[in-house]
Amino acid sequence: MKNMGFRWYGSKDDSIKLKDIRQIPGTTQVVGALFDVPVGEVWPKEKIAALKNEVEAAGLKLEVIESVNIHDDIKIGLPSRDKYIENYKETIRNLSAYGIKVICYNFMPIFDWVRTDLHFKLADGSTDLAFQHKKVEGDPEDILKSVQDNSNGYVLPGWEPERLAEVKRLFEAYSGVDAKKLTENLKYFLDEIIPVCEECDVRMAMHPDDPPRPLFGLPRIYKNREDMLTIEQLHESKYNGFTICTGSLGENPANDVPAIIREFVAKDRAPFIHARNIKFMGNEGDFHESAHLSSEGSLDMYEIMKALHDTGFDGYIRPDHGRDIWGEAGRPGYGLYDRALGISYLSGLWEAIEKESK
Repeated sequence: MKNMGFRWYGSKDDSIKLKDIRQIPGTTQVVGALFDVPVGEVWPKEKIAALKNEVEAAGLKLEVIESVNIHDDIKIGLPSRDKYIENYKETIRNLSAYGIKVICYNFMPIFDWVRTDLHFKLADGSTDLAFQHKKVEGDPEDILKSVQDNSNGYVLPGWEPERLAEVKRLFEAYSGVDAKKLTENLKYFLDEIIPVCEECDVRMAMHPDDPPRPLFGLPRIYKNREDMLTIEQLHESKYNGFTICTGSLGENPANDVPAIIREFVAKDRAPFIHARNIKFMGNEGDFHESAHLSSEGSLDMYEIMKALHDTGFDGYIRPDHGRDIWGEAGRPGYGLYDRALGISYLSGLWEAIEKESK
């Protein structure tokens, strides 16, 4: 696969070095971002250029950004959203000037992905991320602080201290936003930015809700195929596309992930893939992350990769959350070793499927 990538948090905040990523066979891309620019602000060209130059100096490419986060005022639909949308347009133009082709983003209220345990211990002694429904009952501020306290000091997406400090205010601001209203606000956003994306040849790739169900009374609008059909019709353009995260969608056993891939890749609406596996536990919907292998999880990664191959997928792909193994104790879910193993496994599946198809 020519566009295999690896998510990287930058030289200041990631213990993993670009030279380490460069040594993973088959890896050509770094999936990066600017983490020091406040949400809603324009990404400066000089910072984009510095990131691109650093990545390219290591022999890798930077063509996918994950993420340019959406300001809450846009999701809520406040009058101030227009200012932040204009900033987003300028960021798209600036990223395009430096060769960025895909922007992964999400439209989840307040928080990005949520887990209830960041060091869930497996039988082999490794640890990974887990989600259990019973642990998200109660006050969300207390729950999220408890999870954050178990994060090795790393700040998880959407759980930044300044946001946790104002979480009660944010919940109040979202009190009048249901799924219908959130979808309307997404349409408003897409109608504004997609013409700029078409002009700049930058594809938007919306990430699924994770987990794909309402949490804390907040709506979720990208949970399944039906939601995807709704979203693509909000603004008919291939630049209004999806990140298909196999783990996020796969967390609902009713979602047929290979079928979703076949449908939306064939329609050229999925330029970015997160390929990962999960393992269901006890209660319906409870899960933990697992090694990428089909034998280790509940998703059939062979069928997932075959669906990509059969539809002629030539976009961008990366492994997603991995276990902490071999003594690694960095950013939960984003260690080097298990994600590198994941790339080797996914690349091996792809090679085998290619040979089978000849």
